[in-house]
Amino acid sequence: MTKKVILDVDTGVDDALGILLAVGSGEMEVLGITTVNGNVSLDQATLNTCKVLQLLGMEQQIPVIKGANKPLLRTTYFEHRVHGKDGLGGALSDMQVHMYAAEGHAVDFIIEQVKQHTGEVTLIMTAPLTNLAMAVMKYPDLVHHVSEVVVMGGVVQGFGNVTPTAEYNMYVDPEAAKIVLHAGFPAITLVGLDVTRKALLTEEHIRSLGDTPIGRYVKESTADYMQRYQERNGVRACALHDPLAVGVALNKELVTTRHYYVDVETRSELCDGQTVCDFQNRLAKPANVHVCMEVSAEAFLDQFIRALRA
Repeated sequence: MTKKVILDVDTGVDDALGILLAVGSGEMEVLGITTVNGNVSLDQATLNTCKVLQLLGMEQQIPVIKGANKPLLRTTYFEHRVHGKDGLGGALSDMQVHMYAAEGHAVDFIIEQVKQHTGEVTLIMTAPLTNLAMAVMKYPDLVHHVSEVVVMGGVVQGFGNVTPTAEYNMYVDPEAAKIVLHAGFPAITLVGLDVTRKALLTEEHIRSLGDTPIGRYVKESTADYMQRYQERNGVRACALHDPLAVGVALNKELVTTRHYYVDVETRSELCDGQTVCDFQNRLAKPANVHVCMEVSAEAFLDQFIRALRA
């Protein structure tokens, strides 16, 4: 049985790796990939997504649908330092693209697909949550038709990666994140930096992919990403933030989760985008998020490498 999923991406280096995992696993029916402003502009994220699908030979099977071109209330905040100007670290720069985005808007696509396959669709969100927040605002009953939502975002026990307290996806559109977390989805799993920082892709892992189109792509796209990670953290590797969210959607046993009340700060000079997790139930509010606390990193990396070699 394959799992029906929609991937929502702002395709930078690690979103692309997440797409490779989702398709390569053979365990997901990707109904479509929706794009959003985030690491790069909406147009660049869409182009990058098309390139990755073309690399996989899946351009005829999986539609790409453009969504929001800016956060709900805020100005754009790109992450070119990490992902490069093009979002893919310069990889696939000479590819002749013959795939185009499908007609329509990501918000409508999400609503239509979830209604058509009620109770079956997992939404895997590896970008700012603008598209899903807009879908909830347009069709509040969406929450009753989704199987689950897996969000790459936030950090509850550590430090941020764009400010001292905020993870990037939450920081870019905290208002959208707040809407999603409080919308009433029956199951939201938060795959945050607490676990993604433990899922590190090394040069040894990349060598194990072999001299293949996928292996060469991964090596080229992650080269600068690894360099930045080494400068910041002293380890030559790159964290598989977005692929781990896909991995969790594939296999919940990769992580240990706890059910907590989680909110997002939207009105702080220092802490905008911080995910605030009520570990001790100080606020006496019902739990709304399954928060990933631990990860079996080796098992995930084995899964990741197997899928990309397939």
